[in-house]
Amino acid sequence: MEWLNFHHLRYFWMVARKGGVRRAAEELHVSQPSISAQLHLLEESFGQKLFRRSGRILVLTDAGQLVLSYADEIFSAGRELMNAVKQRPGKHPMRLNIGLTDAFPKLITFEILRAAFRSDEAIHVVCREGEIGLLVNQLQAHRLDIVLADEPASSALKAKTFNHRLGRSGITFCAVPAVAAKLRRNFPRSLDGAPALLPTTNMGMRMALEAWFDKKGIRPRLVGEFEDSALMEVCSAGGRGFTVVHTVIDRAALKHYNLRVIAKVEECRGEFYAITAERLLKHPAAIAITQHAYTNLFASR
Repeated sequence: MEWLNFHHLRYFWMVARKGGVRRAAEELHVSQPSISAQLHLLEESFGQKLFRRSGRILVLTDAGQLVLSYADEIFSAGRELMNAVKQRPGKHPMRLNIGLTDAFPKLITFEILRAAFRSDEAIHVVCREGEIGLLVNQLQAHRLDIVLADEPASSALKAKTFNHRLGRSGITFCAVPAVAAKLRRNFPRSLDGAPALLPTTNMGMRMALEAWFDKKGIRPRLVGEFEDSALMEVCSAGGRGFTVVHTVIDRAALKHYNLRVIAKVEECRGEFYAITAERLLKHPAAIAITQHAYTNLFASR
């Protein structure tokens, strides 16, 4: 069996994190040729190039990105081990590794995580974002405890997972005060041809919106599409057009971005799921956040 040389891996990890060999050498107090030699040996052991040059910059290859994700976990676990040994038994924080799909709204994530942070237990939450297929693979490899998504994991992913529906939410149309006042009149016909900032077509919220637009016979004028809901709301706050937020967190979003309600539409809904590798939740913090979502955030939905 081949064993991984963690010394080589640490050099690679530092180069990737510092953005180059020179800065890594300064951090580690070793020479640049020494680091380059260690990287070469690591690449030889993997049989893959981990970096490629783009001008004067080192850029991670696909294999390098994969190795970096594992290196982050390995060295994070090492720090936790040192902290756990140095602290009194039973006093080190409980770790909760959460995967978030790109489309999962940040404000809903924050509301769901409230329960974990209010727990009597010391907790260390690690949130990672990505595409649902990648997150489910990490869930299967036990690198994540739970995945929060705006869609269920489908059978097409060919992974044994369990979908727990947390709840659903209607959609609130909103814009800066002047635009909202204009579009509020004759809604929803007022949206026809109006400039719109919407989620991208791969997102559940956009699919629900398109079905509703078709039903109402209206077609807004797209000026922007976003996977990141926070960025979408920031652009709307700049007066570029109307946008949408989930009604369950609209109060916080409207206040934060100084937007106003145009209308709330309950028939146009988004759903939210917790995805796990086992049928029953076992991690205490995962149980706490899902119960909080059921009984507080989505209680009336």
